[in-house]
This record gives sequence, C-alpha cells and structure tokens, in this order.
Amino acid sequence: MNATPDRTNRPTRLPAAALGTPLTPSAVRVMLLGAGELGKEVVIALQRLGVETIAVDRYANAPGMQTAHRAHVVTMTDGPALRALIEKERPRLVVPEIEAIATEILQEIEDEGISEVIPTARATRLTMNRESIRRLASEELGLPTSPYAFAASLEEVRAAIDGGIGYPCLVKPTMSSSGKGQSVLRGPEDIARAWDYAIEGGRVNKNRVIVEGFVDFDYEITLLTVRALGASGEVETFFCEPVGHVQINGDYVESWQPQKMSEAALAKARSIARAITGNLGGRGIFGVELFVKGDRVWFSEVSPRPHDTGLVTLASQRLSEFELHARAILGLPVDVSLRVPGASAVIYGGVAAKGIVFEGVAEALAVPGTDLRLFGKPESFVKRRMGVVVSTGANVEEARELAKRAARRITPKAG
Repeated sequence: MNATPDRTNRPTRLPAAALGTPLTPSAVRVMLLGAGELGKEVVIALQRLGVETIAVDRYANAPGMQTAHRAHVVTMTDGPALRALIEKERPRLVVPEIEAIATEILQEIEDEGISEVIPTARATRLTMNRESIRRLASEELGLPTSPYAFAASLEEVRAAIDGGIGYPCLVKPTMSSSGKGQSVLRGPEDIARAWDYAIEGGRVNKNRVIVEGFVDFDYEITLLTVRALGASGEVETFFCEPVGHVQINGDYVESWQPQKMSEAALAKARSIARAITGNLGGRGIFGVELFVKGDRVWFSEVSPRPHDTGLVTLASQRLSEFELHARAILGLPVDVSLRVPGASAVIYGGVAAKGIVFEGVAEALAVPGTDLRLFGKPESFVKRRMGVVVSTGANVEEARELAKRAARRITPKAG
C-alpha cells in the first residue's frame, strides 16, 4: 500500500471512532469551504459515511450546495463573516476546498478549539500562496524546483528575467487557481501583457507574482499523497499511482493513471511528496505536482485537498481521491490501490450562458468503458469546466482515446 509511518506530525486531535446520524445531536458535522465539482464529490463521499455536510461558497447553487445538507453563501475572504458562520454551525471539521479563504480566521478557529481545520490551518495558509509554499519547498526543505523569483511591479518582473530567469518563462499570480492569470513569456514584448493578466487573475494579494523559469521535463504528474491513520494508530503516508496529465494555459484538459515512470523517478517523487506533506502535517489527501525528466524530479506545487487531475480516480481506483479524503479526515482506514488503467477528459462550457443544456449525452455514454459527471454549475463560460468524462481501458492509451472520444460527443448549448 506504499505506506510509511509519520511519527513527527501527529494530529492535535484524533477524530472519534464513532460516526453519528445526520441532522441529529449525534451527527459528525463537516463544513466545506468551497463547493465546486471537487467539493461536491467530497460531500457525496462524506454522506455515504453518514456525515452531516455543510457547503459554503461565494455564489448560490454551487455544485456541492446541491448535494449538502445545508448551504451558505459567504465571501470566504471576509474574516468576520467566515468566523460568524463557523461559530454558528460548530462543525467538527472545517475542510477548505479552495485557496481564497481568510486563513488567519482558520488559525484562530483551530487555536481556540472551535473546529479542527483540515489538514491544518498552517497548511491552508502556506499552500494558498505560491510564494510561501515555494520558499518552504526550496529554501527550507531543499527540494529541487524550477528557478524562480517574486515581483511586485512590472520593473521587478523585467529585473527577474534579465537577472537570470531568462526566456521562455512563466508569470503567475502568487494567489490564484486553475491556471488563472498564468502566461508564458517568449520575449520582452510579452512582459506588460503577462503582468496585466496576472494582476487581473489573482484572487488575493493581487500586486505580487512569481516569475518562474522553464524546466526541461519529459512529462508532469500529480502524485496523490494521503496522510491517514494507519494500523499503528499514527498518521502514515500513502501514495496513489502517479497521475499523468496535459495542461493548456495552466488548466488541465485530460489526465490518466498510471503514468509510466522509472523506479528511480517514482522513488524520488514519493520522497519529495513525503517531505512536503509531512511538513504541512494533518490528515487528508494532497495533490503534489511534479515535473519529471528521466530519473530527475522537480517539485512544482501542492494542494492540500483533492486535485482536479485526480478526477480520473473516479474510474481507476477502488476508492476515488474523494473517498480517500473523506476517510482520511475522519480517521478511517484507506486503500490507495489501482483497480484498472483509467483516463479523464474535460468538458468545457463552450458558451457564456446560464442554465445550459448538454446534447449528445446518450451518444457519449454509448462509448464503452466510459462514465460521465456533469457538475451542475449554474453559469457557463467558454473555458469553464462544466463536466468530465472518465473511462477505463486495457491500458492507459485505450482509456485516453475512449475518454476523449466520449467528451467530443457532448455539446453544451445555451438553454
């Protein structure tokens, strides 16, 4: 099961072994901060275990709200409003599912013992900011990363590039998600455009960016890493099989599992993932993004929650990343075993409209070995992820072809 014990980062408060009944005094209540498509799957996984779920997001009728026991619309960067909601609901666990959250309030909530923050308030604070997590990985833990610099002005971006980053390079907001605000720069003429796009795409702290040099890699992976209670009664680290993926403009468009890699590269990937997640601590699943070339591996980013590329696990693993997350945060046993090679292919909105309809669903599901998730987002944008096809096959190549074939048959249209 690829597990290793972690005796240095025990959770401050172990969950009770007993699970209660939703909507009764015995209920185990879990609040998700962020209720998109990933949060929706976590809600479903928790409800299958009899957990009372509370979904929170910045807009009404988010996907997770449609399945949770209760839902609230809150601007989660509004600290007092977020604290008031947590104090009102008193969940046992607070589970951040997005980056744009008032993390100082989560630290207070954790320190005061009101709720346990998953995986920890510190982990949430560090990972929401590319500067914090990159400095932790590279400067404190000594993990290999791409060359980088941080900039708070157009002039500082130019200086970072001229001072050694060079071209081509990437400019990203220090706080954003799903590729928002990211640009590839090929020459000096791209700097002003990239700066403006990064400032527009940043969620918080909008005047600061990371300038990142390119790594000459063969492929990139997400190594889903689970910190959960093991047979020893202590937190152990478990690894899913590596997930390969294709990203365009920083946003994933397809993924597959397992990604073939050398034993040496896999060992290095697991070592890096163990180091960064062990430092962050707590329980739950982490999506650790890595670049790989031959036997060499570089750390890229980490998310302390299910990862979008991990949607493939809905088809490929015995327990999806969402079920693994639910089990881990509740202190239950996990099983990271691969069931069959699988793949996923994204369905974009294609149109800007509310209440869209999807044509071609029957035709898509007629493709053998495929399944479908339509997320139920109330509003579509051209490049908004509105659904995903997941598939299985005799091998990864077959699974990828089936997923893409099915996804092409679905056409979102204005209702």
